[in-house]
This record gives sequence, C-alpha cells and structure tokens, in this order.
Amino acid sequence: MERIKIPGFESFSVIYDRRQQSKIRHNLIDILFITMSAIVAHCNDFEQMMIFAEMNEDWLGKYLELPNGIPSIDTFRRTLRTIDKEQLQKCFIAWARELAQIHRGSIVSIDGKTARGAKDGQPTSAVHLVSAWMNSEGLTLGQVKTDDKSNEITAIPELLKLLSIRDAIVTIDAMGTQKNIARQIIKENHADYVLALKGNHEIPFNDIILYFSSLTKEDFDGEFIQTIINTDTGHGRIERREYTLTTDMDWMSWRKDWFGLKSVGMVKSTVTYKKTGQATTDTRYFIASVISVNDFARAVREHWAIESIHWTLDVTFREDASRIRKDNEPFNVALIRKLAISVLKKEKLQLVKPRSYNALRYRASLSRDYLEKVLFDNYKEE
Repeated sequence: MERIKIPGFESFSVIYDRRQQSKIRHNLIDILFITMSAIVAHCNDFEQMMIFAEMNEDWLGKYLELPNGIPSIDTFRRTLRTIDKEQLQKCFIAWARELAQIHRGSIVSIDGKTARGAKDGQPTSAVHLVSAWMNSEGLTLGQVKTDDKSNEITAIPELLKLLSIRDAIVTIDAMGTQKNIARQIIKENHADYVLALKGNHEIPFNDIILYFSSLTKEDFDGEFIQTIINTDTGHGRIERREYTLTTDMDWMSWRKDWFGLKSVGMVKSTVTYKKTGQATTDTRYFIASVISVNDFARAVREHWAIESIHWTLDVTFREDASRIRKDNEPFNVALIRKLAISVLKKEKLQLVKPRSYNALRYRASLSRDYLEKVLFDNYKEE
C-alpha cells in the first residue's frame, strides 16, 4: 500500500537512530509521529500513547510503515531515552523555521520552566528548560536544558545561538537581564530587546525609579517621553495599564554598559475589583533598545504568553505530574509537547469561537478528521 507523506514531518527524518540495528523492530519516525499525534489527542504518558496507537492502527497505517505493529510502552521509553536531544532540537528548530514568519517587531519571549515530575538522574533533581516562544505565530522556537533556574543566565546565550530572529524584539525577565545577553541580542541575533529590571541591578534599578518618580505632568508633554494607556475588563475586574517610555538617557552614567540601550520604561498596572471596589497597583521597570512606546507596550504585554504556555503545560498536558524522567526522555518529550502546543495554537488562532487547549485535544481524540486538520492543515500548499 502506498503511504501518504506526512506533511511537515520531513525535518525529523534525518535523526540518527542510536538503537542497536539488529534489535530494531519499529521505525524511529513511526515512534516520533505516534508520540506527537497521541499528545495532540489528549495522551499524557506512554501507556496512553500505546493505547491511542492500538485504537488508531488503521489510521496510522496510512502514513507509517509499522513493520511490526504498534510499539510497546518499553519501546516508547527506550527510543525517546536514546534519541540524541541535540539532534532532535535541531530538527525541531528546522520545523519551526518552516512555519515561523518573523518580521520586524515580532515578539520572541524567553523564559524558563521546571518540570517537577521529571527527574534528571537524581530523585530530587527536577529538569529545568529554557524556551523561546513566538506568540503571534503560536510557536516554540527552541529550548535548552539547564541544571536549575539559577543557571538560566548561562542557558539563555546558548538558546539565542540556536535562534534565527533577525528584526524581532526579545523579551526576558529580570534574571536574564545581563549585559552579555543584551549585547548578544543586538550584535549576533540582529534583534532588539526589552528586558525586565529588578534589584539584581541595584544602581540602574534605583536610578530609574527615582527618574520616573520625579517626573511632573509637564514632563510627559516633552519629546523624549511617550505614554499610552490600555484598559481591559473581564473576570469581575478592570485592569488599567499605563506604559511610559523615555529616550532621555543623558543622565544615566551606566547607560554605556548596556549595548544598544536606547530607552527605559515603566509599566503601572492598576486592578480594580468591581464587586468590592478595592484596587491594587503594581509597577515594573525595563531597559530596552526600542524607541517606540507601542513596541514597548506590545513586548511587555506579550511576554505573559510564555507564562501562559507554562501553565498550559502543567494543567492541560500534566507536565509537572509526568514521570517521564530518565536520560533524554524529559527533554525530548518536553520538546514534542511544545510541538503539539504549536499546532494546537495554530488551530486556536483560526477559531471564531475561543476553545481551550483541553477542548481541542479532546476533540482530536474523538475525530481522526479533526486530528488530521490540527496536525496537517498548516502545511497545505497554497
């Protein structure tokens, strides 16, 4: 029987199979595709993946050879344990580049997440991953593993080396606000940055607080200071966000230490609860290489999306509860989960009526036609 070519999956066909050739009964590409399809279709562990494959063997046979039927749970484990994570990462990035349409001003957010259920060789050693997310495209662009959250500072430069993000705006939280990272974004990635600033850089942080607190109403009419205000209403509350960006940099003695620095920004968020009338205010500060308050506001606003994806991985994909934990398993399965989120996000962006990831996965588990739509529609030729 002539099989249908799997759209978009060619990127993964070049992965070297490190299993003993004489013992191989199941094709590597078959196992990867089953894993990906099963995760999209509401499966969270290897047992569920195997059951999914058994229940859909005829459908899988349209695309896969399946020379010895459906792989066992142990085969899924051994295979994903032995796949070279660096190779899988390169294939993933090649896949993402086919879909990503990075243009001037695209927001790329970088942040870390700990998969607490996945242990990195030791009972108490959780796996920590640093990822890059492009919200407008619904794509994870890449990830790297680090020993723990404190090592994000060394992991971020490694991740940036993997990314092709010319003309994008990179957002990173305060831990990643480092001089070498700012330089790398400008010099090597040819992108811009909006970096959160906290007390880990005491002098700039205190100077910026003092600067904004000393401004008068008249100062905001000047040519160097821009402000916009956004208001959202929902979930019983009103949130007012005031974004202020200044390119008045001459007073900053430390500005030359930060490559490409052109502005500093402040975001004041006030949340008022309709039921009680109570209000809370939070103020955050940033350094940036952008000069437009609209770019600044969009970058700050979109950075929350990567936190939302982390929440989705834990709540919808049960990543924190996962016991996929040995050797390369945690990294490889986490990468495939992000692949699944990317195709599901693409589907979400096309819907007129919003649906949760959980709802989309459940529907994909019930309908092969819908599963194919989620997996393949983004690759159809124009």
